[in-house]
Amino acid sequence: MPMTSEHRAVSEQERPELEPDDRDPDAKEEGDHRSRRSFLFFGALAAATVLPKQARAQGRVRQRAVLEPQPDQQFATARVTENIAAFREWDASGVTRLVRRVTNGIIPGEITKATDLGWNGYLNYQLNYSRINDDACEQVISSMWPLMSQTSDTLFAANAEQVRNQLRESTLFRASFSKRQLYQRMVEFWTDHFNMDVDKVQYLIVADQRDVIRKHALGNFQDLLKASAHSAAMMAYLDQNTSRNTAPNQNYAREIMELHTLGVDGGYTQTDVAELSRVLTGWTIQGRGQFTFNPNIHDSGAKTVLGMSIPGTSGSDGILEGEKAIDMLVNHPSTAKFIAKKMLKWLLTPEPTDTQINAVAAAYRATKGDIKTMIRVILNESWLNAAPMKLKRPFHFLASALRSLAPTVASITTVNNQLAALGHVQFAWDTPDGYPDKVEYWAGNIVPKWNTASSIANLNSSTTVLVDTSAYRAAGTTAAAIDMIDQNFFGGEMPLVTRNGLLNYAGTTALNESRTRELLALAMSSNAFQWY
Repeated sequence: MPMTSEHRAVSEQERPELEPDDRDPDAKEEGDHRSRRSFLFFGALAAATVLPKQARAQGRVRQRAVLEPQPDQQFATARVTENIAAFREWDASGVTRLVRRVTNGIIPGEITKATDLGWNGYLNYQLNYSRINDDACEQVISSMWPLMSQTSDTLFAANAEQVRNQLRESTLFRASFSKRQLYQRMVEFWTDHFNMDVDKVQYLIVADQRDVIRKHALGNFQDLLKASAHSAAMMAYLDQNTSRNTAPNQNYAREIMELHTLGVDGGYTQTDVAELSRVLTGWTIQGRGQFTFNPNIHDSGAKTVLGMSIPGTSGSDGILEGEKAIDMLVNHPSTAKFIAKKMLKWLLTPEPTDTQINAVAAAYRATKGDIKTMIRVILNESWLNAAPMKLKRPFHFLASALRSLAPTVASITTVNNQLAALGHVQFAWDTPDGYPDKVEYWAGNIVPKWNTASSIANLNSSTTVLVDTSAYRAAGTTAAAIDMIDQNFFGGEMPLVTRNGLLNYAGTTALNESRTRELLALAMSSNAFQWY
């Protein structure tokens, strides 16, 4: 495939052992001593994955994605504290922190660019994503996943599993290898914000991802909300297409207020939900996935939503009632604060202050929801340098591993399967609130991440994914190889404890391919690689 980087997921039986074998003569010389050292160090890194010098709670993973964790996986049950200071070594370069936060994985090329452009220059570079030439990535998307550009009519006739797989694989590929990294991070954010389960909406989700989420991810919230409200996939997911004047369905009316705009404490009541559901009658779907307004099923009586009187309207003008109500929600002060707080949690800190929320909400109000402006307020140098680390969710972890490994990709199919074991299958969260962005939920994925790191590091197939270790082995010394790992995986800011662990594990014998792959796996399993 014409792009560097990807990974092949392997089954439990296929996972390469870390024990000495016939392929590693050096390992056989060290025998049981190295075997025990490998196990102890790998286990120590895994156990340290949560918080520096702190135990971690086991996150609960939905059964749809992965089996419930077993008791022996629960290394600790102490409360997880989210407000974790960054590693001491991360203080070396403020701009490196910005790269960590706006990308799905820190790599040397991004560090160089950010250093050259400076803080604001690099942030503007990533925000103005349409100016970034991403043709190489998009050419791969068009070649490997052609259904992603098709109409809903075409997708309806396609194999449902093929549509679902192409959506998931292309999403992971873009997150890993697109040069438009901040854009990809916001695509993930808004995908969760306007969450829907592909099992329910099927092929309709492709157009929603393409024409709603990706089109407006760094645009204007008002445009994004309206596009979502006119999405056939959203209509189907929240049962708006079943709503009638004789029996209004309240699902979409409730979620657009609770999850999309005002927030659960945003000041609406159940009466407002009922009234808004009446306003939205007639908003439905026709054909194979086209939004339409049907005046024959619209409630033309007078309504009152959040204190705003909406005179009854009949005929085709009935759609204007819903448009008016959505405009009111966009401009509501609760929406400004709700969106501000949620974006702050995603990009900056799990516990934003009132001052931070008010500042971002003011930017929302001043620009009528301009997403780029809000991000500029959030990612200022002062706030970010003082912000705690955030734990990578499994999707983020996998994408960052692929970015650091920079493999040659021929197929991503089996790589994507790793997300099932990690509990983070894209478009599979069945409730409308989206996957959690909380360390307590994900901190229990130590062993699955460990297994994934081992699997990815050992990818060596020209027909799927090929991780080339030759540069590390040609570095000259073990220390030089670890210096390369530092640059490729940690942006030159590998914590000393990680470096010493890798050096002690590698020993003084010249690196062969097997041991080099183990070092890569251990680096990805380290505590420092789990955070950004």
